[in-house]
Amino acid sequence: MNDKDLKYLTFPIFDRYKNDLIAVFSTRHGGVSKGIYESMNLGFSTGDRRENVYQNYRLFTESVGIDFKNVVISSQHHHNNIRIVTEDDRGKGITHQQDYEDIDGLITNRRDIALTTTHADCAPVYFYDPEHKVIGLAHAGWSGTSMDICGVMVRTLYEAFKTNPQALLVAIGPAICRECYEVDLDVKTVFDQLHVSIEDHVTYQEAIGKYHLDIPGINRKLIIHQGVKPENIFLSDYCTMTNLDLFFSHRGHKGRRGSNAAMMQLKSTLTRELL
Repeated sequence: MNDKDLKYLTFPIFDRYKNDLIAVFSTRHGGVSKGIYESMNLGFSTGDRRENVYQNYRLFTESVGIDFKNVVISSQHHHNNIRIVTEDDRGKGITHQQDYEDIDGLITNRRDIALTTTHADCAPVYFYDPEHKVIGLAHAGWSGTSMDICGVMVRTLYEAFKTNPQALLVAIGPAICRECYEVDLDVKTVFDQLHVSIEDHVTYQEAIGKYHLDIPGINRKLIIHQGVKPENIFLSDYCTMTNLDLFFSHRGHKGRRGSNAAMMQLKSTLTRELL
C-alpha cells in the first residue's frame, strides 16, 4: 500500500479484522532521511539524525492511522524476553526514554497502543488473538529464533490472556531468505539444540563450507510446535536482502543502513465506529 511516496505492507491473514486491527511493515519509501538512511529510516540507533527519524515516525504513523504518541518501541538485544505493555508505556522509545531493556517481544490487550519493533533482515512476527483481543509483536533474528522467542510469545499469550494457540493468527513479515542468509558451523550448531528439527530449513554449501538458514521457516515450525494451525500462519515471500530498493538490509547494505519497522495496534472503539 502507499500514501503518495510512502509505502508499507499489510498482511492478508488479518484482512477480515481490519476494522479492529492495524498490522503494517514499513519500506524505505516516504521519509525525510538522506544518504544511506534514505528515506523512511525508523531506527534511532542507526546513526541517522534523531530529528529525521522522529519526523519519519510522525509521517509513517499518520499514514497508517496511528497516533504518534501511542507508539511503544522495543529495546532489542536479540533475546527472547517479552514485555506486557500497558497505557503507562505509551511513548516509550520515541517521546520519552524506555525504562526497560533486552526486550525483543511486546504484547498488549490495550487499545490505541502501537507495538513497534525495528528490523533490517531479522523477521518481524505478528500475533493476533481475535477471541480475547490481544496482539503481540516479536523481533526474531537468528539468536532470538534459536532461543524460540516465538514459542515464548505463544506461551506468554496463553499464560497472561488465556489465548488458545489454535485460534491464534500469525504473520511472519519480510526477512532475509534462506538463499541469502549464509552462516558458519557455530551458528548452525546452536539451532541443532532446538526441540524441533531444522533439517528442512538448512542447506550446506560444501564448496565454501557455509550453511544457509531459513529463519522465517524455522520460526513458522516453532510456532506450529506450540499448537498454532499451519493455515493460520502467513509467511511473507519478500526477502529484505534481494529487495534493497524496498527494504533496509544489514547484510545487503553491509551495515550502512537504516531500519524498517513493524507496527501493530488494536483500534479504539471510536476509530472502529468511524470506519
